[in-house]
Amino acid sequence: MDILTIAGLGKAFGSQSVLDDLSFSVPEGSIYGFIGKNGSGKTTTMKIVLGLLPADAGEISVCGEKVHYGDTRTNRFIGYLPDVPEFYGFMTAKEYLRLCGDVTCIPSALIQTKSEELLELVGLADVKKRIATFSRGMKQRLGIAQALLNEPRLLICDEPTSALDPIGRREILDILLKVKKRTTVIFSTHVLNDVEAICDQVGILDGGKIVLTGSVSELKNTYFRHSCTVTFRTQADADLFRTSARINVVGSPVSEKHASVTIQSEDPEQTMALIIRILSETGLVPLRVETVEPKLEDIFLEVIR
Repeated sequence: MDILTIAGLGKAFGSQSVLDDLSFSVPEGSIYGFIGKNGSGKTTTMKIVLGLLPADAGEISVCGEKVHYGDTRTNRFIGYLPDVPEFYGFMTAKEYLRLCGDVTCIPSALIQTKSEELLELVGLADVKKRIATFSRGMKQRLGIAQALLNEPRLLICDEPTSALDPIGRREILDILLKVKKRTTVIFSTHVLNDVEAICDQVGILDGGKIVLTGSVSELKNTYFRHSCTVTFRTQADADLFRTSARINVVGSPVSEKHASVTIQSEDPEQTMALIIRILSETGLVPLRVETVEPKLEDIFLEVIR
């Protein structure tokens, strides 16, 4: 079952078209990486899904119900974490979750239970200080807890790891992997390494529409060429290797003293066999031989304009 379906979505601000016949769906139980350049329309799409912006064209359904601008009934299925969540800084995390529970009419006893469970999930159970003193990473984690308070079937995260340090990013990604057990996640981002780390499905947004979609493994197998890099002590050795290969290879300096040659092919085993044969025939001794795994970044740069 698809939790979210978007069909033919269009949106313009004045003469500037942001979304143009955007269509994609998000299967239940997945983490969907919604990726694109800054300004590509990711946040605009999320706001239309939440009923906060009107669409110029197209339809959206969440859990089988149509979304209407200003009519937020479908939001009962959704938890939302904006890119920069705002809080009442004078409150503690537990006080803030109680406020959110009261506003959404969750029974008091359930607020207590859910707050403790969610603060444990995001690593804030023992934090007693005021939110105003939280780091950005701690605020993002609290934002996830707040977004999960109503037990949503769809969690929308808009750039949740942007501007976080490596430790903070890893913490958020680990939490989202845990969250997958209880809800479907849309992970809107331009940080492609994060997408590779946790996402099942990917949609690449460019020019207002999805230009490529599929699982991370499918995209790698379909669009990427495997690479193997051989690094030599001198440029002369690299040049000899390149000449002996008699195929299209790329040479790139690694340092002032070392040079490398990269071979790309569809079959990594044949590539390695070729490298072994050339080294045997020429007597060259490489400093290292590295197989480069396909990266989502390569295909992203290939398909966007």
